Amino acid sequence: MASLAELKQERLDKLHRLESLGYSGFAVSAGQSHTISNLVSNFDEYEASQAEITVTGRVMARRGHGKLMFIDLFDGTNTIQIYNKKDELGDAFNHLEDLIDRGDFISVTGVATKTKRGEPSIYAKSWDLVTKSLAPLPDSWDGLKDDDLRYRNRHLDLLQNPELRDLFVKKAKFWQAAREFLITEGFIEVHTPTLETTTGGAEASPFITHHNDFDIDVYLRISVGELWQKRLMAAGFPRTFEMGRIYRNEGSSPEHLQEFNNIEFYAANLDFSGGLDLLERHFRYVIDKVFDGQTSFDIKGFQVDFSEPFKKIDYVDIVKEITGIDVLEASEAEMIQKLEELGVRYEGDNRERLTDTLWKYCRKTIGGPVWLVGHPKLVSPLAKADPNNPDKTLRAQLILGGSELNNCFVELNDPIDQRARFELQQNLLEGGDDEAMMPDWEFVEMLEHGMPPTFGASTVGERLFAFLVNKPIRETQLFPLVKPIVE
Repeated sequence: MASLAELKQERLDKLHRLESLGYSGFAVSAGQSHTISNLVSNFDEYEASQAEITVTGRVMARRGHGKLMFIDLFDGTNTIQIYNKKDELGDAFNHLEDLIDRGDFISVTGVATKTKRGEPSIYAKSWDLVTKSLAPLPDSWDGLKDDDLRYRNRHLDLLQNPELRDLFVKKAKFWQAAREFLITEGFIEVHTPTLETTTGGAEASPFITHHNDFDIDVYLRISVGELWQKRLMAAGFPRTFEMGRIYRNEGSSPEHLQEFNNIEFYAANLDFSGGLDLLERHFRYVIDKVFDGQTSFDIKGFQVDFSEPFKKIDYVDIVKEITGIDVLEASEAEMIQKLEELGVRYEGDNRERLTDTLWKYCRKTIGGPVWLVGHPKLVSPLAKADPNNPDKTLRAQLILGGSELNNCFVELNDPIDQRARFELQQNLLEGGDDEAMMPDWEFVEMLEHGMPPTFGASTVGERLFAFLVNKPIRETQLFPLVKPIVE
């Protein structure tokens, strides 16, 4: 079997021969009168007209039969068979047979016809080289099996895996539908900074980089502009949303990556109940558009049905029901004892981290879709307190398959309360809690100028899409990060 270097040299020699015959190995442009998808969809019409057609695509397979040769040509929209006959093409037939390889791009002009076996084809009258492939494609019957190799050669993985290509077409529809819904609901799309001097809006470890011009360290954002969009509420914008990238310098798992897309929106004068209703409609609109009316999904072993209104469960009640611990009343020592009794690993012994760890133990049993509500104020530094229970907040999270899929709440617009909560977060940071939220004192100053009652939410995002298609989130990214190969 020839080595890769030998195969590349063979193709390079063919390129030189083609160029000597007047072909361009890497054409500036290529003729194309139709996409292959359009041709296939209207094949009978084109066959009847016998009008000349020009298509351009990649050679995916070749089959020779003496003076006949069949080529499968793929242009990214569909595949069609090219029917080549020596009597028609003359010397160009020999060039095609001897010098064109699987993986090359060619342009073919001919007419629509069906072979004796009834296969829709283009009967070639001429062809031209568009791009010579200097490296062979993996074997079509084997392809790429190793995940690391697939991710390093994602272009080959996508080329040879129609189901994977279809996945990303579906994902594009997912984001399009998400945007459509919000625009029809009166939201305007905004773009806020991805480089920040403080990482406001979530509790997560940030990536740090250096701004050379200002000579300061800055952080890649860990939320989709939460504190910036709230500033827009104070500025008089009634409804805003942003679709963008988030970066979190934390571990990987089948449902977590260090960078991913998400959507956050903010709406002035929208109350808690109305906000949850809007979110449910958003989820259902996107799912219906992308999955053609499907409502039930297998998510991490749970059968999840989105057709009915989402139920609500209380944070404090569910933790107490499953663990026996009342997180509002129990001491830190009692929480630690329970976690150790349950065999649950925990990081940090402060009350906020212990409370969150107890909840995360409980969520694994919840299939959803349900709204988790009644979060303690301690774990919700940006949410407004519930006037009926000041120890809790007007916050909700959608739970699917034992995981939290979003975060939403009535925004805290009291600058006095916000300052006090930021001071608590500052104390946690100074105590070594890397996931505590960085205070943004300029945000507090903004609140002092006044912000209207506001409902804010992270909504449909990358993890939801991964759950709905039942894939690890890494598989649903076009080019997931891989470690470089060290020679």
